[in-house]
Parts: sequence; C-alpha cells; structure tokens
Amino acid sequence: MLEPLVIIHLLLVMTQLLLGVFVNGVIVVGTGLHLTQSRKTMPLQLLVCCLAVSRICLQVLLFYLNLVILPLFEFSSPAATFTAFTYFNELTLWLATWLSVFYCAKIATFAHPLFSWLKLRISRLVPQLIVGSLLYTSLTSVFHRKYSWILSQKFWLSLFSQNATTQSDEVSTFHFTIMVVEFLLPLFIFLISALLLIFSLGRHTQQMMSMAAGGRLAGTRVHFGTLLYILSFLVLYLSQYVMGALIFSQIFKIRSFLFLFCTWVLGSYTYGHSIVLIFASPKLKQNAKKLFFHSKCCQ
Repeated sequence: MLEPLVIIHLLLVMTQLLLGVFVNGVIVVGTGLHLTQSRKTMPLQLLVCCLAVSRICLQVLLFYLNLVILPLFEFSSPAATFTAFTYFNELTLWLATWLSVFYCAKIATFAHPLFSWLKLRISRLVPQLIVGSLLYTSLTSVFHRKYSWILSQKFWLSLFSQNATTQSDEVSTFHFTIMVVEFLLPLFIFLISALLLIFSLGRHTQQMMSMAAGGRLAGTRVHFGTLLYILSFLVLYLSQYVMGALIFSQIFKIRSFLFLFCTWVLGSYTYGHSIVLIFASPKLKQNAKKLFFHSKCCQ
C-alpha cells in the first residue's frame, strides 16, 4: 500500500504534467497559428515556441522519472532515458538563456558599442542561436553519453533501486569538469543578461518615479511590472539549478519529504515560467485568449 506522502506527491506530479503540457501546448498552438496566419517568422515567438516544445518533452521525462522514484514504474532503458533527459534539460536551459538575452538586448539601455551592436542584430541572430543550441546539445549528449550514464548510475540509479549495481568505470576529472562547465555556462550568460536588465529597468523606473506626473505614472507601472516578471524568471531559473544540485548530491533520503519536494520544485519550473511568459507578453496573452475563445465556440 502506498504511503500518504507518496500518494500526495503522485497527485502533484500528475498535476504538473497536465499543467506543463497544457500551458506550453497553449503557447505552441497559439504561436503556431499566429505565425501561420501572419506568414512571417517572428524571432521572439519562434524562440518561445521552441522553448515550449522542449519543455513539454522535459515535463514528460520528469513525470516518468517520478514514477520510477516512487516506484510505480519499471526503469527500462535507463541509459537512453538519462541521455534524453540531459539533452532536453540542457536545451531548455540554453533556450531560456537566449530568451533572457533577447529581452535584455531589446529592453535594456546601455551606452556601449557591443550592446548597441547586439540590440540591432539580436532578431536576426535568434534563428542561428536556436539551431546552434540544437546542434550543440546534440553533440554534447552524444559525446558525453558514456560519461553521463556512468554518473547517472553512480548518483541516480542507486536512488531508484537498492539492488542496482554500478559499473567499475569512473569518470575522469577532466570529463566531469567539462560536463559541469557545460551546465554552468548558460547559467553564467543568463545571470549577466538578467542582472543587466534588472539594473536597467530599476534605474529607469526610479527616474520615472521621481518625475512621475499624469501619464508618466502608467509608464512607471509598466516598467515595475516588467521588473517583477524578470525577477520571477530569475527565481524560477535559479531554483532549477539549486533543486537539481540538491537531488544530485544525494543529501536527502529517497522518497523523503525534502527529496520529493525538490523534485516537485524542479518540475514546477517547466510550466511556472511559461505561465509568467503568457501574462508578461501581450501577444502570448492574446493568442491564449483567441485559442480559448475558439475552443469554446467549437463546443
């Protein structure tokens, strides 16, 4: 018989799966319909659509891993599962990072030649960044397939099965360092772009508040709202790294409250930030409303 904590966690991860697929699905369908109707390739919408698709795949894999953790499902093809999880996890990190860079380049204001160059060319760079991220994560997943699996056996498989045996192979310090750097690199770029954007918005909001009068007050509210959205994005993005590090370190007992809480927070990012994106973007919000209105009319 399942423990009450396991039952609650199962209900939570099932809710996460439904929310993740639904929210990101709304973004994909709404953005796809808009791109089809306009027949124009809009860089921001293309980037958000690719991010939503990768998050749906990651959410499904997280749900599967949660079923294995509980354990309610047999862990078949663990090497392929961990390789796919590593691929989609790293891909979502890079796409979310480029989204932060895009917002920083378009919204922030800095008098620097490099920043001015990026502001003028970021829209044209988006398709190249998406293709580059797909190729990069594919190559790294293939290159590190053996080593990521050894690490998965050593740090993860023991969580899923007490009788699991690990291979005698060891990961060299060089390959382990390379893998860590690969996951920290998007975090480093994301933090730079997010903090620059927060600094720019905060500075501009303070200037507008000191001069607020009449119509300027509405502009101040818009900047303050954007600042809150960026801060929430930053918290969600960092929570994924923190929870992943806590789970990977194995400091919590398998199926304990803290362990299950970390896995729940890790899964919440895939749909939490997508919800923030919908409310923060007028176009995404409009696309979501059109989709809901169309579904009601069809009923």
